[in-house]
Order: sequence, then structure tokens, then C-alpha cells
Amino acid sequence: MNDVEFIKHPLIKSDTVEQRLYQLSLAGEAIKKSSLIVLPTGLGKTIVALLVMVSRLPKGKVLLLSPTKPLVEQHASFFKDTLNISPENVVLFTGNTNPGKRESMYEKAQLIISTPQVIENDLLGKKISLENVSCIIFDEAHRATGNYSYVYIAKKYIEQNPDPLVLGITASPGSNTEKIQEVCANLRLKSVEIRTDSDPDVKPYIFDKDIERIYVSVPVEMKGLKGLMDKVLNDRLTKLQELGLLSNFQKRLSKREMLDLQVRLQAQVRSFPDQKIYQGISLLAEIFKVSHAIEISETQGSSALSKYFERLENEALSRGGSKAAKRLMDDLSMRQAVHHLGGCDGNNPKLNLVKELVEKQITDAPQSRVIVFTNYRDTAELVANSLKEIPGIKPVRFVGQASKYKDTGLTQKQQVDIIQKFKDGEYNTLVATSVAEEGLDIPATDLVVFFEPVPSEIRSIQRKGRTGRKHAGRVVVLMAKGSKDEAYHWSSNYKERQMVKTMKNLDIDLDAQEKDKTDESQSDGQTKLMDFSTARVSNSEVHRVKVYVDKREIRSHVAHSLENMGAEVILRTLEVGDYVVSDRVGIERKTTEDFLSTFLDGGLFGQISDLARAYRCPLLIIEGEGLYSKRQINPNAIRGALSTVAIDFGVPVLFSKDEEDTAALISVIAKREQADEPKKEINLHGTKSASTLPEQQEYLVSAISEIGPVVAKNLLRHFGSVERIMTASREELMAVELVGPKTADRIREVVSGEYKG
Repeated sequence: MNDVEFIKHPLIKSDTVEQRLYQLSLAGEAIKKSSLIVLPTGLGKTIVALLVMVSRLPKGKVLLLSPTKPLVEQHASFFKDTLNISPENVVLFTGNTNPGKRESMYEKAQLIISTPQVIENDLLGKKISLENVSCIIFDEAHRATGNYSYVYIAKKYIEQNPDPLVLGITASPGSNTEKIQEVCANLRLKSVEIRTDSDPDVKPYIFDKDIERIYVSVPVEMKGLKGLMDKVLNDRLTKLQELGLLSNFQKRLSKREMLDLQVRLQAQVRSFPDQKIYQGISLLAEIFKVSHAIEISETQGSSALSKYFERLENEALSRGGSKAAKRLMDDLSMRQAVHHLGGCDGNNPKLNLVKELVEKQITDAPQSRVIVFTNYRDTAELVANSLKEIPGIKPVRFVGQASKYKDTGLTQKQQVDIIQKFKDGEYNTLVATSVAEEGLDIPATDLVVFFEPVPSEIRSIQRKGRTGRKHAGRVVVLMAKGSKDEAYHWSSNYKERQMVKTMKNLDIDLDAQEKDKTDESQSDGQTKLMDFSTARVSNSEVHRVKVYVDKREIRSHVAHSLENMGAEVILRTLEVGDYVVSDRVGIERKTTEDFLSTFLDGGLFGQISDLARAYRCPLLIIEGEGLYSKRQINPNAIRGALSTVAIDFGVPVLFSKDEEDTAALISVIAKREQADEPKKEINLHGTKSASTLPEQQEYLVSAISEIGPVVAKNLLRHFGSVERIMTASREELMAVELVGPKTADRIREVVSGEYKG
């Protein structure tokens, strides 16, 4: 390692990239066939990507995808510095890139570095093609599961490109064989190449990484708090047992068991709307909150628990707060716990240890860089504020973008700025949540502290990989005795060992897997439901149906599923509805959450009214579970809203399980509608204004909350005009059928109330 050799290649700038045999070996294999490269953090996965990239650039443009804007910017900076091509030919795409300019930028570029959602949207909108892309590199490839954008892009690449090459790079694909095989199948990878710290060709570049576990005792006062909360938890579990929703043998529920029970109850409430099930869902919501409070008390300390209680109190008192929070904060034992917490001295053994560890590191080596990882933002703030009190320590809190009650997140620009200042030494201690785990170009650190372990082997590997990169490093894991900390630590340790073992023994044969799937689908000879729908639609030659999709719907995966089912998806800005499949059929899609939100804010009936006016056969699809349990809304109010949609507006309501189920419904409807005239252009005639004067008058009146379409018609028939309704007195309004004091007061408030906008 004394005499550094640099890679010599016409497309790589001289003396910029160190030559390492294991990187050359991995790149050599990846050039032969689509591969997943698994390499520990800090050992140059990006260099392997560079080597594959320069071998493919002469054949066409290269696309590199990375999950976040900071990562994309980091990659763009690196490749502009190392590639021997014009910087103008390296383009960067994020959600901030002007959509109108992306198409021409894409065409001219040799290397496109982008967040996957941008490429996914442009592919769906048919603005770009992957036909001339010689290679796609998927950074943090372990994300390629479920509906993540990587999956769709890889599928389109294989469809559009005659000579595709895919490279997936990751430090931690997971310990589960099925998960790794899913990633490989989704990215169409043919082989897996792995290197670990113990491999002979990697060892020369590995620095010592001292990993230490320190146990701390949970303070006696926190044990007393836990006892009070355990009483609340046991009470709710007992009530679930009394309702027959939980076995009498179950004294505790793990998070996984709670989630499974939640799914089961939500499915039951839809099929059998029983009062017991509603009670069970509500009790389970309380159990989630109490369990979380207990975990915080054991692993985070009194200050973090105090902040959580404050948020619960705020939720309980707020107008839209959940009933679960209200009941919990009214519970005697919980009130005692809150009171008891007020008397705690705030002493947190973990916090004291962090202060000692960081102070010693900075004192012994003033140029050191330290990262303290914690699962919770409240703890991150607490640790950062505590470290500020120590001379020489310059801490900064590093969290994600989302904001909540008394907790403002960081924008991506702020995140990038903080990392640069950490590199420059303006800060020497990063107190971070999970946002700092993956990918970001954070400089090599001398000390990494886990405020608590994480159960995920992927996250644990990412955290530990932040040290021991350019010189020896140290990792310290803090664990509260007898708490979930211990279980999480040993779980992630076991999974890490399993991951290496699994990867070493993994034999990926994607072609064989695909053949097995095909054989399986053809073997039983039974007619499937979708076969019936196709046969019934038409006996003529099968044609590709068209579905017009509102551009805002590309956030869901319904459009992708429609494409997978053979439909031609055409993105448009639709004034009315989300999907149009014929001149007469317009479809509004709402998730259960969206349906309930628009019902509560008064926008639902306006949207349904527009749909009913615009299309002869309007349809509403409500997607997902939990219609009667996601919000604290009386089930009869929801049934009333559904009845209004179906009866007063004449819009049939269909229910679907998920996005794929929604797509299947729309696909079948489109096939039926387009069977007779497959080539006829669909007229997108929906607008948000009423088509006749009476409809416009009804729309105006029904826009006032508390007034449905039936009451609006009653008012118009009684008074004869909108003007007379607006000038009528409270008593005159109450003379109309179905208009009570509340509705009359609401009309008068809207008409005569002072505008304060």
C-alpha cells in the first residue's frame, strides 16, 4: 500500500482513482453479466460502478440511480471530478429539475445521475426511452422490492433495450434469502458478487474497528414509571381478551403481533361491522401508544419520555386528536405516570456515558469526527444540547425532512450544508437519526456511538460502516439491561452473520426462476378470472386498451400495474376524475384515508358531483382497508356518505384491496368499454363546472357544509332562487324539509359572517 498505483483508462482522469485488485475483479465480473455487487461500506462500491460505467459509455449513455437528492448530488460531483468527459455531458435530475427541460437534457447527456422517481415518471409519461442506455446502475440496490421505483425502471429497461446491463451495488442486501432473491429478480440480475472484510484481497485496505458493548442499568425511578404503564397495558390486553379478540394465554404482544392483529381486525370490521371489533381497534391503538412509551422509558430516559407525553397530551386536547390519546391521558395510571415523571431528576445513564465517550475522544484527538446515532429525534435534540455544554465539542443535530409538533425537520439543502460543515470541522460531532445511515458522503469518523441498538442488520451495518474507513475506528453500543435494547442487538448480530453466510452460498439463476414461473402459470390448465373477463369482452383479436390517467396519479402504482396488465397508459391533466376509459366512463379513485379526509373537509361531494355531471357512467373506487377504523368517525356517518354518493349522485361505489386490485378493476372496465370500438379516440370532456343552470344552482348551495344535494334541492324548490336562500332568516330556513337549527345557523354564518381570509 506504500506505492499507490492509479487506474489508467482514457475515460478516467489521470491520478484520480487508486487501483485496487478486488475492485477490478468485481467490475470485471459485472461487465460480463448483470450483477449485484455487495461490498462493505467505505471500500469503494462507487469505484466499481465507475469501472463498469467507462466500459459501457462507448456503447451508449449510462444511467445511475440513487435514492435521495443529497446522494445524487454527491455522485454527480464525484463523476465530474473523475470522468474524462465534458461536465456538460453529466446531468443531474431531481424533483427540482424543470420537467420541461429534462427531455432535451436526457437526449444530449452521456451520464444521467437521478433520483429514481424522476426517471419513473418520465418513462410513464413516455418522455424518455431506455433504448440507448448501455448500462443502469442502481445504488443502494437493496431497495428494489415491492413498489419501489427501481422495480419499474428495471422492467422497462429489459423491455426497451436489446443489450441491457444492470449493476446493483449495496453494502447490506439483507439476511433473508427470499429478500435477496427478490432484489435480484426485480433488477433482472444474473449473479451476485460479494467481498467481506475477511477476504484476502480486501484485508490490506481494512482498518481496525473496535466494537464495544456497554450495559447500563435502568434507573429505579424509570422502573416505577414502567410499572404504572404496565398496569395500563395489562388492562387493555385483558379487555381485548374479554372481547374474544386475543388469546387468554397472550400476556404480551410484540410489535409484529400488534401489526398482524391490526390488519386482522381491519379486515373483520369491513366484512362483519361488529361493535366489538371497533372496540378492539380502539384498544389496540392505545396499546401501540403505551408500548411505545414503555420502550422510550427503558431505552431513552425521562426527558425523551416527557416529550412523548407532551405530544400525547397535545393530541388528546386537539380538536382532531384521536380518541385513543384522549382515553389514555384520562386514565388514572397514565396520569400518575405523567405526575411521577415530573418528579424525576432527568438523570439518564446513557446520556452521561455519551458525554464521557465524546469528551474523551475529542480531548485525546481534537481533530476527531464523531457520530452519535439515535432512533428518536427527541433524543437527538437532547444529546446535541447536552454535548454543547462541554468545551471543545461542536455538536449538530442531523435529522430527516418531516416536521411534526414542536419538531422541525431539515431540508435536503440544510442536510448537505451540515455534512459539508462536518467535513470542514465547523462541527465535530453529528447527532443523527437513521437519515445518516445510508450512502451519504460523511467523512471517516473516529468514533460511532449507538445510543441504542437497531434490530435491522442493514441499518446496523450502515451505522458501523461510518468508522474504520481511512483509519482505525471505534464503535460503542449502549444497551439498557433487560430492555428491548438487548433483544435488538443480538437480533441484528445474528442477521449480520446470516447475511454473509447466505450471500456466500447464494446461487442466483434468474433464467431458471423465470422458466419455473412460466411453467407454473401454464401447468394447471385452469381458466383464470381475468381469462373470463377477456373472453367475455370480445371474441375478436385482443387489442391494447387505452387508459387516460391524471398526472397526479403517478404517485400511486396503479398506472404501473395497468401497464403490466397490457394497457396503454396516457398521462394527461384531468379536470375531473382520475381515470378515463371511454367517452362515458370516468373513474375517481380514493384510498380509504383520502375518502375520509375529503369527507371531513367537505370536498368529497363536490368532486363526486363534478364526476356525475361529466360522465354518463361515473364510478368511485375506494381502495384499501380500514374505512371504518382509520379515523374516529361514527360508522353510520361513513355509511351515510356512501349512500349519498350512490343514491343522490347516482355514482356506483366499488371497493378494491390495493393498488394492483384497483388496476385490475380499471383494466377489466376498459376492456369492456373498448371492445366494440378499440380504435376510437376517447373524449376527455370532464370539467369542474356544472353543465346546466339548475345543476350550477344546486352545486352552489350544496357547497355549504351541512348541506347535501337533497337539502340543496329542497331549499331551491322552496325559495325559488339562490338569492332568496341567501337572504332568508333562520326561521324561514327552518321551515324547509330536512333543514334543522344547525343547518340554518350554518347557512346564516356562511352568508353573513365577516370574511377573514
